[in-house]
Amino acid sequence: MVMPSPDSDAPLRRRLRQRRFRRIPVRTLAPNLLTLLALCAGLTAIRMAFENRYVLALAAIVFAAILDGLDGRLARFLKGTSRFGAELDSLSDFVNFGVAPALILYFWGLHDLKSAGWIAAMVFAICASLRLARFNVMLEDPDQPVWASNFFVGVPAPAGAITVLLPIYAAFLGLPRSDFLTWATLFYTLGIASLMVSRLPVFSGKRVGTRVPPELVGPLIVAVILFIALLIAYPWVILTAGSLAYLACLPFGWLSYRGYQRRERASAAEAGVTAAAAQPQAPLLRAVTDDERPARLN
Repeated sequence: MVMPSPDSDAPLRRRLRQRRFRRIPVRTLAPNLLTLLALCAGLTAIRMAFENRYVLALAAIVFAAILDGLDGRLARFLKGTSRFGAELDSLSDFVNFGVAPALILYFWGLHDLKSAGWIAAMVFAICASLRLARFNVMLEDPDQPVWASNFFVGVPAPAGAITVLLPIYAAFLGLPRSDFLTWATLFYTLGIASLMVSRLPVFSGKRVGTRVPPELVGPLIVAVILFIALLIAYPWVILTAGSLAYLACLPFGWLSYRGYQRRERASAAEAGVTAAAAQPQAPLLRAVTDDERPARLN
């Protein structure tokens, strides 16, 4: 029996080693670094809330939401999307926009309601996790129409996290703390949680900003700089106005979605009529005269 020499297996081991330790392109790492930075911001927000430093806690949540909006666009721009990045982004979103806002609300005021406040905080975090899980599943649905990518199903987790903190914005604007505000915060938190897991169509905004006309580049840059300056100078006014405007725009997303559905049904019906008209028709039957009738029937 001839034993294989160790040198004969060297090329195979070298190929396996190269496959195991192949280099990862930087374009794949960059979006994941933004996701991890957003996760650090969400964890820092939890710590700030535990220390009653709510200004920094809210700033960390807003910063995490901004990074969450950038990492996906950066991945698509660099063509660095990956399954690992999608899973990491989902887990980061659950911490940043599910756990962190719930704990901030509980430490801020819901703890006065004891178990009821804790239940509301848990419901919000659970609804955020369900919303993210449904989003991941619907990405793999091949039957949805092309226009469906313009809409989210339910309020997305980042928007839910920003809007659910509206009572804290109002308190910083001078709204007095009271039992009424605490109970209103509880029901408001449950309402935002229900919107996150609902079937309400919401504008996704994914196709906004993909192409900018040359004449609008300058005004767009000025508008972005102005918004950032106003957010830094008047954070509670901008966040309050933005949250109320977002909630007020939700019915328009539903109306737009229904319009797409009506146009799709009309197009399907028109295509059916056209296909039916294109089919050849059977020849019409005519009456048979006595001369044309067979002899055995006369």
